[in-house]
Amino acid sequence: MNRMKLHGMAAAFTESLSSTMAETMTIDSFLHMLLAREWDYRANAAIQRLIRGAAFRYEACLEQIDYAIPRGLDRNQMERLASLEFIRQGKNLFITGSSGTGKSFLATAMGYEACKKGIRTYYANAPKLMGMLKVAKVKGTLETELKKIERCALLILDDLFLVNLDAKERPILLDIIEDRHGRKSIIITSQLPTDNWYDAIGDPTVADAIMDRIIHTAHRIELTGESVRKMTAYRGK
Repeated sequence: MNRMKLHGMAAAFTESLSSTMAETMTIDSFLHMLLAREWDYRANAAIQRLIRGAAFRYEACLEQIDYAIPRGLDRNQMERLASLEFIRQGKNLFITGSSGTGKSFLATAMGYEACKKGIRTYYANAPKLMGMLKVAKVKGTLETELKKIERCALLILDDLFLVNLDAKERPILLDIIEDRHGRKSIIITSQLPTDNWYDAIGDPTVADAIMDRIIHTAHRIELTGESVRKMTAYRGK
């Protein structure tokens, strides 16, 4: 079975040999059990491939979200977003707030949930991504890198506008936005409120083009309050 790459079925069969399970089952139910284990194995393997491909910095899940922390996080809104319907509709999600309020964790948890639902996801620290894509442009591989991003149904841009965009980054970001507009979703986290994004982009023409494509149908989470990291560290003392 392993040579046929039926690893889940092989594991279930091996387990049955060391127990009395097979003796109590009909042939039909035994075959059904083997097929079910193979199905589960392949489904889990597919999820793990999506998670590895997304390149998250750390593991996060929606069940770990602490709603007791006073930061303006609405449980009802999060439960609606957790259905991932906004991704299926090609809409965007903006998560803004000061440093340490949990923006990256929420975005990553959404990304993990997407992978579990079979949705191909691409996570990137936005400043590092912009730097990498500028190098790719010099090397002549920019289109290849943009295609990798475009293939993913969900793009997570973490810490966008941590620094203002420069003249080389603006058209690259516009290309990314244009490729996804109305079809595929972006989750953006930023310390800047959305009202300040226009100025962070810099060039008025490019800013108009980018904002017009991402802002109108986006869902928004605006986190407030103290840094969760600082609060957690203080409580641990």
